[in-house]
Amino acid sequence: MDSKIDVIKYQTHGTCSQLIAVAIKDNKIVDIEFVGGCNGNLKGISKLVTGLTIDEVIEKLQGITCGAKSTSCPDQLAKCLTEYKSQKLVNL
Repeated sequence: MDSKIDVIKYQTHGTCSQLIAVAIKDNKIVDIEFVGGCNGNLKGISKLVTGLTIDEVIEKLQGITCGAKSTSCPDQLAKCLTEYKSQKLVNL
């Protein structure tokens, strides 16, 4: 039996990107799309974390800052996945 793909959307806070859309299947990242932000860097992050588990991504990215900001696009992705794990986000 094939498991379904959950697609979640997360509005970011304190970053240049405004939205992150993440596709998750069997606890692994299938695809990520950032809206706004540094295009090349975010495409690179997306490629690097695709195929990793939610926990692996959170462990690698949480707490990363961007310049003087207290967060970053990678940190916002970790926050998105943390909320997903705690079922605070609605699966779309």
